[in-house]
This record gives sequence, structure tokens and C-alpha cells, in this order.
Amino acid sequence: MWTCPLCDQSFQKNNQPHSCNEKLLSDFLTGKASEAVALFWHFVGSFRQLAPVTIHPTKSMVAIATTKRIAWVTRIGKDFVDIVFPFKKQYSDNLCFLKIAQVPGQQQFNHHFRMMQKEDVNEELLRFMNLALQDA
Repeated sequence: MWTCPLCDQSFQKNNQPHSCNEKLLSDFLTGKASEAVALFWHFVGSFRQLAPVTIHPTKSMVAIATTKRIAWVTRIGKDFVDIVFPFKKQYSDNLCFLKIAQVPGQQQFNHHFRMMQKEDVNEELLRFMNLALQDA
């Protein structure tokens, strides 16, 4: 485990490239609809009920992390939040992911989820959230 001496973020790889706190969470949330921001915080809160997670804003998205990044909030729309779960294998048998795409040249499958209401964090999604935590 490596900790950046400038921003105090922890990473699994030494000298891992990162944004080094160039962005704040407020940069990502400013100007977003209050309904969508409430969905974002509900999602983060749901993860925090399962395990301690941290939030790492970057230039274009927000990472949810334990010892590694386990989910990415890629977009906050008017009434939705788009989230990507990077898994080592494809989980096709589900009702929650809109798209599953393999990252070219890698054994990573990005599972795309769109949250439109708080109830979308249901039993099925919680299983995948726990799986993301186990893979960390």
C-alpha cells in the first residue's frame, strides 16, 4: 500500500497516477439538481452502511473507494446518477445494469448502472455493492 505524500490518498500500487486532490466534491456537485444530489448521497450512504468508503473526486467523475476504487459516479443528470462498477468478470444475469463492457486489453468488465430513485439501491444492487467490496 502506497500513500501519496502530497494528498494522503492510499493506493495499492506505488506512485500510482491520480489527480492528487486537484478537484473537490463541490466541483462535481455544483449546479446539479437537488434531487440528483440526494440520489448521489443516498448511494454513498448505502455503501457506507456496508463498509467504510471514501470519496475521491477527479476531473470528470467521483470514485468510491476502500483500498482501491470500487465504483465510479460518472455522471449526475437532472434526475439520475450514472455509476460504473469495475468487476473482474462479467455478471450478465442481472436486472440492474444497463450495459456491461469489457475494457479493451484488460480483464475488467465495467457494469453500468443508472440510479433514478432511491429504491434502485435494492437487494440485487446491494449484492453487487458487496461484491465490489469483496473484490477490493
